[in-house]
Amino acid sequence: MVSAQPPTLAAPSKQGTRMALALLASAAVHGMVLSTQFVHVNPHLFEDPNLPMEVVLVNAKTAESPLNPDALAQVNLAGGGNTDEDRRLKSPLPASARSQAGNEEAAMQAKVSALEQQAKTLLTQLKTDGTLQTPPPAPSPAPVQPTVDASQLDAQAREMAQLQARISQQWDEYQKRPKRAFVGANVREYAFARYVEDWVTKIERIGNVNYPEAARRQGIYGSLRLTVSIYSDGRIESVDIDRSSGSKILDAAAIKIVQLAAPYAPFPDEMRKKADILSITRTWTFTRSDQLVGGTD
Repeated sequence: MVSAQPPTLAAPSKQGTRMALALLASAAVHGMVLSTQFVHVNPHLFEDPNLPMEVVLVNAKTAESPLNPDALAQVNLAGGGNTDEDRRLKSPLPASARSQAGNEEAAMQAKVSALEQQAKTLLTQLKTDGTLQTPPPAPSPAPVQPTVDASQLDAQAREMAQLQARISQQWDEYQKRPKRAFVGANVREYAFARYVEDWVTKIERIGNVNYPEAARRQGIYGSLRLTVSIYSDGRIESVDIDRSSGSKILDAAAIKIVQLAAPYAPFPDEMRKKADILSITRTWTFTRSDQLVGGTD
């Protein structure tokens, strides 16, 4: 009786082994390629961060920062200029014309020294720890006080007191002076024009009633110009003859008529706001018909 033999497996061939290894290698390579990410590398990362850069102090600042700074400073300064060269002001202080000497020049030199010391401090700090911090502002140097003896200070104080007293006295005198207004025959403002018209009418009426008898007997006639100044309550301040008539009789008669017509009407409220004294200049004529007429100035 023949016994059954189990089937035997064929040993893999060398060609099949090579094929399997190739497939595995190909899969591994494709997996590596697919999982790889390409990243852009910043070339500045490979630059030396310790490259030297100049440290300066600036006396101005801007809101925007410069794209390519030329130096380190305590604030941003995106400046311009009129040249393509790498140039800066030689002094950190603004250029200005010298207006004073002495104490101001010494104070300016002290400020320049303080700024230079700040620049040195910043440079030392940058070399030490690589950071830049703004130091606190240096205190301003005390101004140099000129030496003045006590007697000179005493004399100056007395002189200032006397000057102040004179100014106060002049101010009080000016405040005491009344507001004046001057008008002639051609009065444009209504408040003054109405008052002057009534004033002339009253003088003509009083003058014709009190016409100088001597002038009437002697047949004297002529014109003269008067300036009459009147207080706000109607009283006369002064009567001045600006141009004489050539006759003492007529000049004296004109002044007497003005005084006889006083007091005059008080100033209306509108006039009081503008003047305390009103000076009226008017030409008066004693006519051949023995009448007094107020003419132009």
